[in-house]
Amino acid sequence: MSEASGYKPIVWVASTKRDLKEMPEDIQDEVGYALEQVQRGETPDSAEPLHGKLSGVFEIKADDEDGATYRTIYTTKIGDVIYALDAFKKKSKTGLSTPKTDLDRVEQRLKWAREHHAKQK
Repeated sequence: MSEASGYKPIVWVASTKRDLKEMPEDIQDEVGYALEQVQRGETPDSAEPLHGKLSGVFEIKADDEDGATYRTIYTTKIGDVIYALDAFKKKSKTGLSTPKTDLDRVEQRLKWAREHHAKQK
């Protein structure tokens, strides 16, 4: 999957790729398919936008058969690439929102992605 084939490349930030590979195989498959859709310029059904400081950032939500929720966070709003910012298992069993500690980490990685892109110019 490359720019030549019409797919946007993915830049994996920090431990995101490794964290995704540690998730159950069915979650990896679901997230992988969703990211492939993003690479083609589509918005997956499982992706929801974040708001506030993280406007322009999306999270892919995937649930396993035991009810655990996994999130993969990405943005397409920086240059012509996709920055995969984070991948994690949601630990809280109550509430739908992403925990603040996870959002703070995503915000730091988004800052890094913007700086990385600026250096590439």
